[in-house]
Amino acid sequence: MISNPIRIGIAGLGRAFSLMVPAFTLDPRVEIVAGADPRPEARSKFEADFGAKAFDSVEKLAAEPGIDVVYVATPHQFHAAHAIAAAAAGKHVLVEKPMALSLEECRAMIAAARNGGVQLLVGHSHSFDAPILHARRLIDSGRFGRVRMVSALNYTDFLYRPRRPEELDTASGGGVVFNQAAHQVDIARLLAGGAVASVNAMTGAWDASRPTEGAYSCQLRFQDGCFATLVYSGYAHFDSDEFAGWIGEMGAKKDPAAYGAARRALQGDEMRAKNERNFGGPRFAPPAGQQAHQHFGEVIVSCERADLRPLPNGVMVYDDGEQRLEALPPPRVPRAEVIDELHEAVVNGRAPLHGGEWAMATLEVCLAILRSARERKEVVP
Repeated sequence: MISNPIRIGIAGLGRAFSLMVPAFTLDPRVEIVAGADPRPEARSKFEADFGAKAFDSVEKLAAEPGIDVVYVATPHQFHAAHAIAAAAAGKHVLVEKPMALSLEECRAMIAAARNGGVQLLVGHSHSFDAPILHARRLIDSGRFGRVRMVSALNYTDFLYRPRRPEELDTASGGGVVFNQAAHQVDIARLLAGGAVASVNAMTGAWDASRPTEGAYSCQLRFQDGCFATLVYSGYAHFDSDEFAGWIGEMGAKKDPAAYGAARRALQGDEMRAKNERNFGGPRFAPPAGQQAHQHFGEVIVSCERADLRPLPNGVMVYDDGEQRLEALPPPRVPRAEVIDELHEAVVNGRAPLHGGEWAMATLEVCLAILRSARERKEVVP
């Protein structure tokens, strides 16, 4: 029986958790009741901040009887094992993207959830963002005809944020394809509304000190003839938030005068900087206040009779006769859409959109991006 509110246990008290904290603490439908992390300083802060139990292993967390859902926010290479452990203990699972590092792991996670009689959701990804979901509703209205093309572009400082060694190792789930294409592919698939038939991609790894993919460009062909072009760079030069009125990915205002801050912050001991900024570290800071909806760079959806452009404050519609903004109110709870889907799945038993099969299909495309770039040919996922 599910409690009211849903009791959540947090597996991994790192960056992903810190970005979900506002959703978990501001939404009355959920309550943080336990957490797990190998770092004692993180466990101590967690207990102090949330008045909740803290464990030194995910297995102990999964065995805790007072938990309804385990949110798996551990490093990517542990997603499968930790999600499977939670499902085996009868806990519903919300796991961060990417779902896992292989399709075999995804299948094992899906089977574990099915065998345990629990729900499996994957996110946050930016396809949960309210402007993306509103664009999908506009498409579903039929007013603008079929989607013919999706164009997405995002330039960030991703590769120059403090990283653990495995975050710079593709085989361990590092680099921008596993980390960032999971967002962009999810968005394109949601908006295009079809299955990806083929992938043609190139990747860039241009800094020997950051030995993983820092950029990619790819074209996805969908089975219905729609196609999508996705471009991403994490090399900390141009910042595409300029196109969003300097609203950052998390929905907060950015200062363009802070150009170069990411690279400057790497000077010195990178692991120390990473640990100090993590939850429990002396330089940890919660996410800045959110004034607008979160986003993932520039996205334009070309329908037969209009172009749609999701923005941090709504969706611009460019139809045959006019251009207009379909405004959305500012979010009261960041990432509330994740809680919406979690609540519907766990409490009302509704199959989630971002379930295991959906997320496995997104990972399949991400793996095809890597393979296409490596083999220099078009790949069928």
